[in-house]
Amino acid sequence: MLPTDPTFYLVGLTTIFIVSVGKGAFGGGLAILGVPLLSLVLPPLDAAIVVAPLVAFMDFFAFGSFGRSSWSKPDLVWLAPALLFGIALGYIFFVYVDPRVVAAGIGAITVIFALDWFLRGRKSEHKERPVSPVLALVAGTATGFTTFVAHAGGPPMSAYLLYRGLNKTIYAGTAVALFALGNVVKLVPYSALALAKPETLVQALVLAPVVPFGVWLGKYIHDRLDQARLFFWCYAILLLAAVKLLYDALRSFI
Repeated sequence: MLPTDPTFYLVGLTTIFIVSVGKGAFGGGLAILGVPLLSLVLPPLDAAIVVAPLVAFMDFFAFGSFGRSSWSKPDLVWLAPALLFGIALGYIFFVYVDPRVVAAGIGAITVIFALDWFLRGRKSEHKERPVSPVLALVAGTATGFTTFVAHAGGPPMSAYLLYRGLNKTIYAGTAVALFALGNVVKLVPYSALALAKPETLVQALVLAPVVPFGVWLGKYIHDRLDQARLFFWCYAILLLAAVKLLYDALRSFI
């Protein structure tokens, strides 16, 4: 049965459109807003179940905009297996780990990283640094682990890719490839949850039509923003996402 609450359509369509624009423009980054905003009109668990297939749907269209030529394969060689390892760790230790502690730790580290860039007057030029297997393994594992236990895998991965100093298209394309892998893997447990809550499948289908338009608009913005300005927004979004992650985690302890 289709949702009848007009507020659901207003909040839901707007949220998914914004997240889709972020996917097309930056390769991701705004997905962290999906569940909190949808939770304004849905129970949090339902919101998470609805968002899961929609971000995978966004990846499908983003692949059309950022093909294999835009992937940093030397990074993905380390990041992809580390991501899968992190997801596996999250699954194994899910019942033993407080997701609030994980979210607070990741949020604090990422805030420091982003603030450092802004406080230095953005003098950190985007000159490409060599691939760091150690940092890539740490970032990939942290991304996989936090995306499973706290639904917040974006900040550590974005921080690593920004540190690398890749050009804007390679940055976005690599992010799309990696987040797509993580989102597809996460579909397995979320599909099981969705079968127990069939109304969430209907809600996801209702919101899906805005996805291709959002990704297209994001790619349009990506192509027209110069690299310095685009990375300014990448760092700004990273900082806001990290602050929100840290704030939500600390507030949950009160």
